[in-house]
Amino acid sequence: MAGRTYLGIPRERIPWAPTIDPDACIGCGDCLEMCPNNVFVLDEDEGKMKVATPDNCIVLCDKCGPLCATEAISFPEKEETKKLLQRLLRELREATLAAAAQGGAP
Repeated sequence: MAGRTYLGIPRERIPWAPTIDPDACIGCGDCLEMCPNNVFVLDEDEGKMKVATPDNCIVLCDKCGPLCATEAISFPEKEETKKLLQRLLRELREATLAAAAQGGAP
């Protein structure tokens, strides 16, 4: 079975996911309640939130970050991610065109 994609790009090629600063996190769970994508989980032993499934994070979504009262959640730079997406989309188009010219799939 094929993995998840974003705009046709394999999701694992896109480094977009939250990072939690364990020193700042108080384990309140606001991020867990806000995010419908099962990105976060509470580490009950440490009483801190963890990023459990980073590829479940929607690319360029950062809505949980400002919600965090202690500013423990951060994300990669959006502009850099947008540039990467443009490059990956170009590569995907080129591969698709090359495969079509040879009569196959990319």
